[in-house]
Amino acid sequence: MATLQKIVNSANHWLNHAEVPDYSGAVNGLQLENDGSVSKIVAAVDACLPVIRKAVEEGADLLVVHHGMFWNSAKPFTGSVYEKLKLAMDNNLAIYSSHIPLDVHPELGNNVCLAEALGFEETETFFPWKGIELGRRKKTLISRDELLAKVSEATGAPAHICPGGPDEIKDIGIITGGAGSEVFAIAETGIDTFITGEGPHWSYTAAEELGLNIIYAGHYATETFGVKALARKWCEEYSDLDWVFVDHPTGL
Repeated sequence: MATLQKIVNSANHWLNHAEVPDYSGAVNGLQLENDGSVSKIVAAVDACLPVIRKAVEEGADLLVVHHGMFWNSAKPFTGSVYEKLKLAMDNNLAIYSSHIPLDVHPELGNNVCLAEALGFEETETFFPWKGIELGRRKKTLISRDELLAKVSEATGAPAHICPGGPDEIKDIGIITGGAGSEVFAIAETGIDTFITGEGPHWSYTAAEELGLNIIYAGHYATETFGVKALARKWCEEYSDLDWVFVDHPTGL
């Protein structure tokens, strides 16, 4: 029988939260507890007020997200911050968040799940960051137009391309989210095409000069995969659980 503590312990173990580095504001793991019971999970990308409202409407008692409640500096419990907490607590909604650990996980991670959605079943780790490998890499042969179409189909959102590299692609790197600012370091890895979520304006012109294709597939759109995979794995582990994905796209 699933309990909140069992579910949390399982995920913390799978995702190795104790060992995987992250930004200090991520606060990976259980961010808000409930009375200890869980029967329905809502998976979503962001722990924002509209998502919490939808989770309550779905009758969930656990919300799992990629971007949690503590990204910015400490804030008073007023306004929307108070409203989020009160709504969750009044409805016995626990909130669990996993950021970088849920990007890099070899089974549940956003990177590997996006790669698999593109048809790349076997990928290598790629791009060292704080003692870990942040992304996935695939050597293949595919046209730029075909890959762009595959990315849009996999994410369900239009992708934007900087065609700075070759038309015939041989070496692809994938880091979901906002990794476009790493374009100079990415180019040094030797890949010819980089798939990420978003990047600053200057990353486009830099990629042109570096001879690198960048596919900007959307920060949100590239990070729906991991929370779905985690919710699905919980339900495989605990047969008395149900889950649903709540879509709240930002378009970014």
